[in-house]
Amino acid sequence: QLQASGGGLVEPGDSLRLSCAASGDIFRAYTVGWFRQTPGKERTFVAAIKVGGAGIRYSDSVKGRFAISRDNSKSTVTLQMNALKPEDTAVYYCAAGRTIITSSMTSDQAYAYWGQGTQVTVSS
Repeated sequence: QLQASGGGLVEPGDSLRLSCAASGDIFRAYTVGWFRQTPGKERTFVAAIKVGGAGIRYSDSVKGRFAISRDNSKSTVTLQMNALKPEDTAVYYCAAGRTIITSSMTSDQAYAYWGQGTQVTVSS
């Protein structure tokens, strides 16, 4: 139900735009988040946006460099990633969940639906 795309291989300082597309009208009622994971490590929160677009959270590691937005008419959430660093290298997953309270937006346990992931590699 969720399809993440836009990953790739870039150099430090470059930008990438990830997209998360969903099918069906349920997307409009769901908070959407981005998480990332590297081999052997737990999945960590990156950013999330509530249904109306007003509630947005970022992890401290990406704040000021990444921007999340949504277009409910297209059932799409975009993660614009700027000034990429090697430590941003990971598989990025988008996830969706309903009735997620603000304090739970950073927890992967709050999200019921997950996309397949897209690889982002930042290397010179």
